Amino acid sequence: MKFVSTIVGFILFILFFGFALKNTQEVDLHFFLNYELRGPLVLMLLGFFVAGAALGILAVTPTVFRHRRETSKHKNTIVALQTVARTSVAQPQPDSVSTQQ
Repeated sequence: MKFVSTIVGFILFILFFGFALKNTQEVDLHFFLNYELRGPLVLMLLGFFVAGAALGILAVTPTVFRHRRETSKHKNTIVALQTVARTSVAQPQPDSVSTQQ
């Protein structure tokens, strides 16, 4: 399986490298207040991809921390219930069946 993932990674690298070689022309990016940014198209695309990935990770971070906190609470509850179950003195006895003769 590792061999297959290595080959797939190598093929993707070749495809993206070819894409980068084909898109080296300069592009202008215009912002507000007459601010302009010039650079190769590939670097612009890479920059916006990285910025989008970083914003996505930042957007998910609070949810991940909330789930971790809830999991910790549930684990503590389970440990407490197991401790109470172990310390109980007498187990309940089953109902006895009386036979009348």
